[in-house]
Amino acid sequence: MRGSLIVVSGPSGAGKGTLIEAALEEVPNLSFSVSATTRKPRPGEVDGRDYVFLSRETFEEWIEAGKFLEWAEYSSNLYGTPTEQADELLDSGRSIILDIELQGARQVRENRPDAVMVFVRAPSLEETRRRLEGRATETAEAIKSRMTAARTAIAARDEFDFEIVNDDLRTSRPAMVKLVEEIVKSSETASRR
Repeated sequence: MRGSLIVVSGPSGAGKGTLIEAALEEVPNLSFSVSATTRKPRPGEVDGRDYVFLSRETFEEWIEAGKFLEWAEYSSNLYGTPTEQADELLDSGRSIILDIELQGARQVRENRPDAVMVFVRAPSLEETRRRLEGRATETAEAIKSRMTAARTAIAARDEFDFEIVNDDLRTSRPAMVKLVEEIVKSSETASRR
């Protein structure tokens, strides 16, 4: 029995991480695939739990060796999903959920057409900017870059199978959990046939 590959994408500040955490807490047989990145850890982030933090040189070596399911450059940093870890989880029957940017989501769609694509966004671009500024972890230039990327991502939302507007956690959290539960159950049912 092979699990489902669930790709969650959307602009920075959309609340993807919060919704993914809710799904991981409540949906059995679901794992998070930890991405690799060249960006510096934010306060409280742990190597191997939040991201696999790599030097740019090591990341580029992994690209050359074909060790990524997908990878992308975003805001001057590289991000990618290690293929080996993802396949081990899927082959064990667990479903996995990925938190990746648009460029990476498109690569997964191309390489793994059975992946289920979920787009998460804030209710407006103004709210996206407010959330990014509220983090107090980004420079003004980084916020500007992320807002440009947000516009591009929102324009591509029709490429996804499902969309969740994260405007109020009291409704968006249960909506995400229900959606992911249905995807995982569908995979388990299909595997039993």
